[in-house]
Amino acid sequence: QVQLVESGGGLVQAGGSLRLSCAASGRTFSSYTMGWFRQAPGKEREFVARVSWGGHTTLYADSVKGRFTISRDNAKNTVYLQMNSLKPEDTAFYYCNADLLGVGYWGQGTQVTVSS
Repeated sequence: QVQLVESGGGLVQAGGSLRLSCAASGRTFSSYTMGWFRQAPGKEREFVARVSWGGHTTLYADSVKGRFTISRDNAKNTVYLQMNSLKPEDTAFYYCNADLLGVGYWGQGTQVTVSS
């Protein structure tokens, strides 16, 4: 089992940057595909980005491509989401996800608010 704790959220002006972190427990962190999802008020949770177990393969939602970068440090059991050029529409609760062969775990999330 994996426990995930997100941090790094906050309030930022449009055009600014934030870096989210997700610290994972467990010795098998490096086996998991790690991802970030977000949920805005009144909307469904949506995919943002994911990174393969070795960190070599990434995938992004079209809405964040070119602005967000996902990375991981397996030695620190941590995955990051660097968010640049933030827009008000990026405002949401951001959740970290760990997935191994379809078995997934979620963190409790961190709030990101982008003011215009």
